[in-house]
Amino acid sequence: MNCSILLSVYHREKPEYLRQCLDSVFSQTFRASEIILVGDGPLTEALDTMIDCYRNNYPELQFVPLKENRGLGLALNEGLRHCHNDLVMRMDTDDICYPNRLELQYNYMAEHPDCDVLGGWTDEFCATPSETISIRRLPEHHADIVRFGKRRNPMNHPTVMFRREAVMRVGGYHDIYLFEDYDLWVRLIMDGARFHNLQQPLIHFRTSTDFFGRRGGWRYTKSEINLLRSFHQFKYISTIEMTTNMLMRCVVRLLPNKLRQKIYIFLLRR
Repeated sequence: MNCSILLSVYHREKPEYLRQCLDSVFSQTFRASEIILVGDGPLTEALDTMIDCYRNNYPELQFVPLKENRGLGLALNEGLRHCHNDLVMRMDTDDICYPNRLELQYNYMAEHPDCDVLGGWTDEFCATPSETISIRRLPEHHADIVRFGKRRNPMNHPTVMFRREAVMRVGGYHDIYLFEDYDLWVRLIMDGARFHNLQQPLIHFRTSTDFFGRRGGWRYTKSEINLLRSFHQFKYISTIEMTTNMLMRCVVRLLPNKLRQKIYIFLLRR
């Protein structure tokens, strides 16, 4: 199948999570022609050993090591340079694909050549993939996705399949702390790209207290404020929308982590 799968791993990833991720990739009902795994800086011996094992068993797996940690956005840009197919499926190395994910997305993109970015829902879990704690549902159609994006990230990044040409046309990912995907979606929207979300889960998304912890604090808040300012400069959101978003988000970002976690699970999941 003429499709690439793009992942990036760094030294803090747990080998067991990477194993579960790769097993889900290689057990798909459709097989991608290439899997590009970027090593974002030096890895642990355990991760290196595991990657070598998969490379020996799966020749379609290409490992792209980086000498230093660059961050997700820049690591993915390097990976995109090694992708030879226009259709690229994204995934994170601690998540688990549904067995038919690639088949569903590839068929949709083949049948809808006007679609540039295709995502889906995520089943979120803490310990066991079968024990879902929440589902991040997103709107289906392009116009609704554009409206939703004015308030919150309209795509689940680890679920997307996109056309490489469209992403490269807007300059790929930018190095924006924990918002490299949201920034990319808005730049694509402003460039005229078309979006769609399948109305079903495509991955088991691993979450934890650390996940919610990263969604708070001053660094995250500052990055989000700068992101909203850029959306305003693009004329994607109005001054009122920017100001309202800043006020609401800052409150959530600066709350204690346990309370922020409850808001995410019970209020921000549809």
